[in-house]
Amino acid sequence: MGNWTRRGFVGAGLAAATALSAQAGQMMAGERRTGNGAIKITDLRCAIIGRNPTVRIVTDQGISGYGQAESAKPYLKPMVLFYKEYLIGEDPTDVNRIMLKIRRMGAMKPWGAAVSAIEIALWDVAGQAAGQPVYKLLGGKIHDRVRPYGNSENNSKMTPRTPQDYGELASEVKSAKEGYTLIKLPVGFHNDAMLEAVPDAWYGQHWTGRMPPYMDRGMLTQPGIDHVVACVEAAKKAAGTDGWTVKDAIRFARAVEPYDVAWLEDLITGDYTPYPNAQVFKEVTQSTSTRIHTGEEIYLRENFKDLIETQAVNVLGPDPEDVGGIAELKWIAEYANLHGIQVAPHGIFDGLFGVAAQVHLGAVCPQNYIAFEYAKAQPEWWSDIVEGLPDPIVKNGFIDVWDKPGLGITFNVTAAKARLRDEDRGFFD
Repeated sequence: MGNWTRRGFVGAGLAAATALSAQAGQMMAGERRTGNGAIKITDLRCAIIGRNPTVRIVTDQGISGYGQAESAKPYLKPMVLFYKEYLIGEDPTDVNRIMLKIRRMGAMKPWGAAVSAIEIALWDVAGQAAGQPVYKLLGGKIHDRVRPYGNSENNSKMTPRTPQDYGELASEVKSAKEGYTLIKLPVGFHNDAMLEAVPDAWYGQHWTGRMPPYMDRGMLTQPGIDHVVACVEAAKKAAGTDGWTVKDAIRFARAVEPYDVAWLEDLITGDYTPYPNAQVFKEVTQSTSTRIHTGEEIYLRENFKDLIETQAVNVLGPDPEDVGGIAELKWIAEYANLHGIQVAPHGIFDGLFGVAAQVHLGAVCPQNYIAFEYAKAQPEWWSDIVEGLPDPIVKNGFIDVWDKPGLGITFNVTAAKARLRDEDRGFFD
C-alpha cells in the first residue's frame, strides 16, 4: 500500500474486502456447524391418539416436541410423515429454516394441517432447548391472559333445528363451567338440520350419502331466511355459516343487525374451500354493520393478503393448525392490525396441545386480538394423558398465560401408551 494511486487504493480495498468476506464466511460456516452439532432432529413420528393426528419431533438431546391436528383429520398421518426426510438432521431451533423448506408443500384446509402441526412441535422443542416458554421466542407477552370462546359443537350434544332449540342451546353453552363470554352457534348451511326444519328452505339440490363437508348451498327462499333469522334472534348469537349467495348473505347480515352479534362467520366461503374470495366478502362487509369474519380454511399469509389489504372482512379467524403454525398466524394478526382488522383464531377440534399453542399465540398477538375458539379434551380421557395444563384451564372466561418452557405441557407417557393404537406402539419409544 506504499503507492496510494486511485487504482492501488481500490485494489487494496477489494483485496481487503475479499479477505474479510472469506473470513466472515468461515466464521458463519463454523457457527452453523456448531449450532447443528448442538441439537439435531433424529425422527419425526405421528400417531392417531383418539382421533387427533399427533406429531412428535425427536432430538438427539432427549428433548421431544409435540404438535397436533384437528380430530376431524385422522387421515393426515401419511401427510405428516411425508415431511420426515426434510427434517432429519436439522437443528429444530432453526424453525424459520425448516419452515422455508416445507411450507410450500402444503395447501388450503385440510392439507396445511400437517405442516402446521410440525411447526408447533418445532416451537415446543425450541422453547424447551432455550428453557423459555414459546411466547418468549415469539417476541414476548402483550397479554397476560387470553380469552377462549365456546362453540356449541364441542360443548353440547344438541342438534338445533328450531328457534326454541337455539335459545336452549345458547343458554346451555353460556352456562358451561368455563364461563364463556363469547359463544358460537352453527346456522344456515353449516347446520343442515336447521334448514331441513323448513320445507323448501332453499333453491337447489340437497346432497345426501357420503359427501365432503358442506355441499349444500344455494339461494334461500323467504321462509328459509325467515327461519334462520328467527333462530338467531332466539339465541342472540350467530356465526359459523357457509354457502350463502351474496344477496342472501347481505339480507341476513342486515336482518340480524339489531341483535348485535359478535360476527357472522364464513358467509361466502369457509371450511374446505380452497380460495378466500376477497372481492365477494368485501361486497357483503360494506353492505352491513354486522361484523363479517372468515379465514379458518386458509393456508399461509400470502392467501390472506387480498382479504387484509382490501379490508374485505372485519375479523379474521385463521386456525393455527391449518394456516401454517403459530408464527404464521402471528404475522397475519400483525398485518391485519395495520389495516384495522380484528383477529379471532379458529380451533374447535385442535386438542389440548392446540389449546397450549393458542395460549402462547394469544399472548403475543397485538391489540386487535379478540379470542380463540376453545378446544376440549375429546375423548375426555385426553385430560388424563396430558400433564402441565392448569386445573381448571379456563377461569371465569379467561386462561392465564403460563411460563413453563416450550408449550408447557407434555404427555404422561405411561397413561398415553395405553391409548395408542397397535400400529403406533412405538410412538413414545
